[in-house]
Amino acid sequence: MSRSKGQQQEQLAEAYLIAAGLTPVERNYFCPRGEIDLIMRDQNTLVFVEVRFRRSRGFASAAESVDYRKQQRLVATAEHYLQKHAGRRNPPCRFDVLACDGAADWVWIKNAIDS
Repeated sequence: MSRSKGQQQEQLAEAYLIAAGLTPVERNYFCPRGEIDLIMRDQNTLVFVEVRFRRSRGFASAAESVDYRKQQRLVATAEHYLQKHAGRRNPPCRFDVLACDGAADWVWIKNAIDS
């Protein structure tokens, strides 16, 4: 998927989460360890969100494409973000996956990754 299509899906995902009551903190956080698509707040919890979109299910669903290796990169990137932005006052955190296969609705998996 092209970068512009990916950004469009991330914007739709962010709008979905805002409508669900989350507050945006940052989009596309990059560091040497990887990237986090969206960082949101759910009340006092910092939520690191991986957005996945696939035109069709094909081999695996969008949610299933967040494999172990990707999960490890997300955790490492979140640790980098917290070290840089939270200092000693680490807030409660969780990792969510927001996935969509083609024209289907979003599937929001809260606490998708154990850290």
